[in-house]
Amino acid sequence: MTHDLVTHLRPLLTAEATAEAYASGTEPGDLEQAVWLRLLERLEADGPPPDPHRWLRTAVRSEARRTLRTARLERPYPAEPVDPAARGPEQLALAAARGRALHEAVRRLPGRCPRLMEAMLSPQDLTYREIAGELGMSQGSLGPERSRCLACLRRLLAPEVAGG
Repeated sequence: MTHDLVTHLRPLLTAEATAEAYASGTEPGDLEQAVWLRLLERLEADGPPPDPHRWLRTAVRSEARRTLRTARLERPYPAEPVDPAARGPEQLALAAARGRALHEAVRRLPGRCPRLMEAMLSPQDLTYREIAGELGMSQGSLGPERSRCLACLRRLLAPEVAGG
């Protein structure tokens, strides 16, 4: 029964929605969808309308008026200033990929370099004294060791930077 009603009303609904959509400032498909939803709700609650054609015309006009009222009452949010420092999803994804590549290269470093560079890259922003204490080395040897590790890291990353 429901399938026959829907099949029977489809051409009329398409024509009515197309005719009313422009005046209400909506898309015909959106109007059709709203009326189909109303019909399904009606069928569940009260069964089929006694005069489906008349019901459909009334429902289309009612939905068109409702859409028009809603559009008149809606107000856009005030435009927020765009933060030039804010990064979009592409920039965030690229930064994350660069960070992963850097940490992978750091793990391939020889000797104490991986631990030293991880400490230097730590988000905790450790001081030289804290890093030296954590690695069990003198604070004075930290600078030269860091320079050697950075040179080694540059050599590891050079092919990736040149190819990327």
